[in-house]
Amino acid sequence: MRMAKGLLGLLVVLPLLASAEEIGQVSAVFKFVGPNDRIVVEAFDDPKVEGVTCYLSRAKTGGVKGGLGLAEDRAEASIACRQVGPINFRGELKDGEEVFKERTSLVFKTMQVVRFLDKKRNTLVYLVYSDRLIEGSPQNAVTAIPILPWASAH
Repeated sequence: MRMAKGLLGLLVVLPLLASAEEIGQVSAVFKFVGPNDRIVVEAFDDPKVEGVTCYLSRAKTGGVKGGLGLAEDRAEASIACRQVGPINFRGELKDGEEVFKERTSLVFKTMQVVRFLDKKRNTLVYLVYSDRLIEGSPQNAVTAIPILPWASAH
């Protein structure tokens, strides 16, 4: 019982992050051994903003190392977030809050998406970038969604 309470407490303390669903992929570079290098398109819903879905495309390294999960994926990514329903906030939004994070190398590199609220323009802004324990990458992509009323069917 104590262990269950401890695990529950840990889950409450962990940041709320979205998990991605693969939408599709294309082969980018043929590899004789192991899977091909590919470009993967994934979707995830913002965990704190109901009605927003983000689509992320990024490179996945193939070959023997990629097949074993030991390869380092490239830092490039593209993002497009869209309003897919009425926008409702599930709690307070913090500028620069991480909404998605995925490991892109065995240990030291991650790709993450953070959210900003541009109150002046009533817009949500999402930024994708890659960071590394020692040295990050300046490569990034940004998308924005104006917060608009959602037309409901009558």
